[in-house]
Amino acid sequence: MMEDASTGSDSDYSNSWISWFLSSKGNEYFCEVEEDYILDRFNLTGLNTEVQNYAQALDLITDNLDDDFQEELRGTLDIQARLLYGLIHARWIVTARGLAKMLDKYKKADFGRCPRVLCQGQPLLPVGLTDVPYEKSVKLYCGRCEDIYSPKSSRHGSIDGAYFGTSFPHLLFLVYPALLPPKSGPTEPTRGGIGIVPGAGATVDDQRRRARARDELVEGAEGLGEAINTAAVALRAERYRPRIFGFQVNEVAKLQRWQEAVRDSRHSSSCSVRHTPPVLYIPLIFLSSLFLSETSNTNPKDFLSYHLTDPVKIRAFAE
Repeated sequence: MMEDASTGSDSDYSNSWISWFLSSKGNEYFCEVEEDYILDRFNLTGLNTEVQNYAQALDLITDNLDDDFQEELRGTLDIQARLLYGLIHARWIVTARGLAKMLDKYKKADFGRCPRVLCQGQPLLPVGLTDVPYEKSVKLYCGRCEDIYSPKSSRHGSIDGAYFGTSFPHLLFLVYPALLPPKSGPTEPTRGGIGIVPGAGATVDDQRRRARARDELVEGAEGLGEAINTAAVALRAERYRPRIFGFQVNEVAKLQRWQEAVRDSRHSSSCSVRHTPPVLYIPLIFLSSLFLSETSNTNPKDFLSYHLTDPVKIRAFAE
């Protein structure tokens, strides 16, 4: 199980199941999914095959469960309701309204900040490594260094990554490009406080001291050998690649650059050597032979044999 399954009593559900779920400890990463979105069955297409007791779990989420439901089955149903709400949540946060709600949490740094020193406290975003539930726990993505980190809290670390999906943080930056942090240098103050933490604006002397300490740390690690050298471990680690709905981010740009390079190479070759397949000229030569046979005493067979034996003559004839 990716998260603790704590059941609630009837008094806990006095307001609504969703409000109880969001107020529970460890669920701070989630945002509220609007009831209209949940009641639209089109948005839930395919979830009935992934969740057991789908109908009862949906009734529990929308507070439509019968009062005479067996209390001993409430715990099992609550686990399925959590799974269903998490999968609905993954679909909701990539909509326009869902992105707006998660943006508010991002601005308040509710998901934490990047532990990397050079990222200067850049706020993080939750991301899943797979869209299949019960496989990978949630990770936190930094848009500055484009790397992922594990949550500090064990409660947050047990949340299923499928409840946020693999596309959410990258789609957020795609919809709100002004929030995309710079890869180096100080964080711009015009970003509404995003990424700015106390002590981020260091002086030149502070930067020099940090650089000197970093160099000493690297030299010490080199002397201790490869066993505890994190740089060697990082080289062997698999690099996280941002994806949107399975497609790698910036993959279109790479494809476009390749297409332009191929197009330019073909254009340059066509300008240096004019080459057109001779097979395109054969119908022209054949028609010309028929025309000459009607207007003169030229034999069409002699005309074709004369032109088709020499490619230079074919090209000259077509020009």
